[in-house]
Amino acid sequence: MIMVKVFGSSPPCAKCKEVEKRALKVAEKHPGKIEVEKLSALSEAGRKYGVFFTPTVIINDKTVSTGEVISEKELEKLVLQELEGE
Repeated sequence: MIMVKVFGSSPPCAKCKEVEKRALKVAEKHPGKIEVEKLSALSEAGRKYGVFFTPTVIINDKTVSTGEVISEKELEKLVLQELEGE
């Protein structure tokens, strides 16, 4: 199972909402293989991962995007790379 963590602001900004939406779309394309978790950048998990900018996307404990709206295509590419490595 690939874990995609989307860290955003509270309340979520438009960019954070868009990244979460894209991550959920990628997960829908690969049922049962990807779990998306939405977290606050100010949470304990945010401190653990050193999140300073939102949105931040972490896939299987690796930061793949910070402070930008990653494209759905790029996000899917990164997730598929992780799936191949399992």
